[in-house]
Amino acid sequence: MYVVRPVEVADIAALESLAAVTMPGVHTLPKTREKIEQAVERSLASFSAHVDIPSEESYLFVLESLAERKICGTASIFASAGSNGTYFSFRNDVIQQVSRDLNISHSVHALTLCSELTAYSQLSSFYVDPKVQHRPEAALLSRSRLLYAVQAPHRFGDRFFVPLAGVTDDNGGSPFWDALGRKFFKMDFLDAERTIGGARNRTLIVELMPHYPVYVPLLPGDAQAAMGQIHPSGETAFNLLTSEGFEADEYIDIFDGGPILQAHKHALRTFTSSLTRKVVNAGAPADTDAVASYAIATRPDQHFRAVTLACPALENTDTIALPPEVQDILRVAEGDSVTCVRI
Repeated sequence: MYVVRPVEVADIAALESLAAVTMPGVHTLPKTREKIEQAVERSLASFSAHVDIPSEESYLFVLESLAERKICGTASIFASAGSNGTYFSFRNDVIQQVSRDLNISHSVHALTLCSELTAYSQLSSFYVDPKVQHRPEAALLSRSRLLYAVQAPHRFGDRFFVPLAGVTDDNGGSPFWDALGRKFFKMDFLDAERTIGGARNRTLIVELMPHYPVYVPLLPGDAQAAMGQIHPSGETAFNLLTSEGFEADEYIDIFDGGPILQAHKHALRTFTSSLTRKVVNAGAPADTDAVASYAIATRPDQHFRAVTLACPALENTDTIALPPEVQDILRVAEGDSVTCVRI
């Protein structure tokens, strides 16, 4: 049995171990114990804060194997991207160019530094152990952030986005960065990532990145090919997010050119299809022909818990039958309400 729950101080050592095995250049956890401790402290403060308007809160969740007492994954959600500044990305524009004298008309792609994603809520830090990445628990981990947002909508914006890691080589080099960012920052990709610390809201970006459109045809072929492409380790996250309703629109990351997926909450399955049901004690096993898999979540606070459960379809009933062990994990009892969505 696996459970998704808010991070705790006792998880810091396990998070440090996870951060040590993740791929270079992939947007996941902070790489140092000090940064991990800061992320955990910030998450604890965010879960316990009284929030009227989304601001600097960030919520970090972990996937725990209860049988092994082991942390198997992480995922986070930031209430308002760029809350302490501005969130920067490249917008992939199409510029129409026309010469009437030569009777030539064509379209040119250009990258423009923009801050349009500022104040969107941002999903980040998704990492799951390869042993469970093809199991329902991977979907549970990704979706739990949105289940929490469904239960506490005042803590988040109406629009969400997810930056996914772009293409890098075995040494962590990025063809997109080498063709563009390196020209202005005068440093390698991984050095720049460490300098910025994973943030996309630093004044360094305004000071050093080009303020005028960058014409894509002027970039080397490998940099153009990398635009909007995901790192192989991000395929699981990409598939889960697109099935949720996120779309890769016109934005890419300013460092590695990775895609930025976005959606209004009303386009996301977790918001449009989630159900609130009353807990009842489970009786005799149900007809297996009527079984579906759901993510079940409860408590929009630091006691939030989420699990997967195969049970009879919930669309035409007001209750959900939970076995005693599931009630214990979720810390609910008969008569309590839970939020459910099909996986």
